[in-house]
Amino acid sequence: MRFNRLLLSTTLVVVALVLQVCVLARLQLPGAVPDLVLLTVVGLAFVYGHVGGAFIGFGAGLLSDLAPPADHAAGRYALVLCVVGYLVGLAKPDKGQLKSAVGPMVVVAAAAVGSTLLYGLVGALVGDTAARHVGLGSLLFTAALYDLLLAPFTVPLIIAVARRADNDPLADSSSGSGKAADVTAGWLSSGTGLRIGNQRGGLRMKAAKARSQRAGRIKGVKRL
Repeated sequence: MRFNRLLLSTTLVVVALVLQVCVLARLQLPGAVPDLVLLTVVGLAFVYGHVGGAFIGFGAGLLSDLAPPADHAAGRYALVLCVVGYLVGLAKPDKGQLKSAVGPMVVVAAAAVGSTLLYGLVGALVGDTAARHVGLGSLLFTAALYDLLLAPFTVPLIIAVARRADNDPLADSSSGSGKAADVTAGWLSSGTGLRIGNQRGGLRMKAAKARSQRAGRIKGVKRL
């Protein structure tokens, strides 16, 4: 990964982790905690692809494993987000432009459910049965619900920031439609209009010269 991508990804992940631990985790919502770190990984994987998504997911998961009040083995959530980042990166559009919001929302829901299932599976392999006592069904439902509610306010913003920092021409695609009228008006006033005016003036001059020549010829014939 390039340095600007690494710096931006680290900044976004740290900010998302701080907000998740200090704000979202203190809301005491029923079921799962809204996973802002997961949404950050999803947004960056949509821009950087499966390789970048895997690296970002691993780093974000490792930070989540080490951040208090983590009570599980380090590397557990890193593995989960690494897999999620890789799979989400495979869903990156070929041209980089998302045609509708349906696809990303489906990806977010699948990432929320898949990360919860994979986290519980890894926990079961290492002997952690906390998910059974809480209820896996309620965790899956609330995780998908909270992440879907947060996704429209976070994922598009993360994608836009990542593209702008990466000098992606698609970053200005949304603002290009708003400027289309101004650009068209500028073209018409600066280029096309003047050319048409000059052409009209030239045609008028040619027509006047032709008329004078015809008039001279007619007068000459009359004189003869």
